[in-house]
Amino acid sequence: MAVREILLLGNPLLRKKCEKVRNFSDRSLRTVVGDLRDTLARRRKTHGFGRGIAAPQIGITKRIIFINVDEPRAMINPRIIRRSRNLMTLWDDCFSFPDILAKVRRQVNVTIEFQDETGRRHTLNAAGRLSELLQHEIDHIDGILAIDRAIDSKHIVLRTEWDRLFRTENPPLQL
Repeated sequence: MAVREILLLGNPLLRKKCEKVRNFSDRSLRTVVGDLRDTLARRRKTHGFGRGIAAPQIGITKRIIFINVDEPRAMINPRIIRRSRNLMTLWDDCFSFPDILAKVRRQVNVTIEFQDETGRRHTLNAAGRLSELLQHEIDHIDGILAIDRAIDSKHIVLRTEWDRLFRTENPPLQL
């Protein structure tokens, strides 16, 4: 597989609603999953963080995300089937706009339904940091970016200003 370039804010592919994966025997599915895995691993190695990545971030408009929290996992055609009423507020960052942070509200708990690489269906209950990550990555495959979820325009800041003003009181959840 390959390490792919991560598309940056302004690239129109980041705003496309992705297509559902239907053919689980197609070799290109394994290639995309491998490329997501390798790209995330490189990002973790070179930058010291990275928990998830979505296919549109590498130019693929398919409903595929790859996360690495406790264990690496591809999630194909993920969708949120249940959301808690309780919200958390956090500073969100993204590989596609590495110099910007957005303060967002996300559900504390979500239930995700998805398929693995063979097409088998799974359900996952996620809380806290994992819930936030999955909401962020699923937004990507729907063409939604964290800056779109900002509480308001005053809650979008450059990372350098955030570091100067907020770092000690409220560290971002790094994806």
